Amino acid sequence: MTSSLGHSANSKVSDRPSAEAGAADGRHPGRAKQLILQALRKHQTLSAGRLAEALSVSVQAVRRHLKDLETEGAIVHESVRAGTGRPQHVYRLTAKGLEQFPKHYDEFAVTFLMAMADRVGSEQVEQVLHQQWQQKAMEYRRQIGEGPLGDRIAALAELRSQEGYMVDWSRLETEEGDRYVFTEYNCAISQVAETFPSVCGHELEMLQTVFSDGSVERTHWMVGDEHRCGYLIAS
Repeated sequence: MTSSLGHSANSKVSDRPSAEAGAADGRHPGRAKQLILQALRKHQTLSAGRLAEALSVSVQAVRRHLKDLETEGAIVHESVRAGTGRPQHVYRLTAKGLEQFPKHYDEFAVTFLMAMADRVGSEQVEQVLHQQWQQKAMEYRRQIGEGPLGDRIAALAELRSQEGYMVDWSRLETEEGDRYVFTEYNCAISQVAETFPSVCGHELEMLQTVFSDGSVERTHWMVGDEHRCGYLIAS
């Protein structure tokens, strides 16, 4: 199995390039903290040991950054017991920590859409949203080109990550052929999606339009109390 980072998928939390490991070992504390926040956004809860493994640095270095992040109110820790050993501290993001991730002017967008719904009706708003997502799909298609499916998925993952969606992807080898898991760990329009859940359906339709030569199905849904949105793409 390969991933968007170009490494084999295995039991590790994540594989990081050496430059990022350098950022996490204390030489670049701001970048190190951002890497920790990103790891917690993707995996919900992690111990200092798992974070150190993911960032290829010492546990002591990670704990220094975790202490700072707790002081800043971006994360909290809780004790969990695994087996018969001593309880272990695991860390998770707070609401303040979640605010570190892009939301693309959610509050303004929600207010605008609600005002529009009051004026022209919900059905008209739905039509506008559908049209916008289809326009977005055609723009993505233009940007990712016409290469092999895996190359196009990698290109879309990069575009969506630049927009704040924090995307990973991986390839699955099956008897029916290659399939791809496309996962978004941050919703850049989360408040819009919570107020207008149909937006999520439009996103699925958008991906189906982008990859019209294949099939796309939803596997996970952030609005449905999961920590990620996931899609299975097949040729």
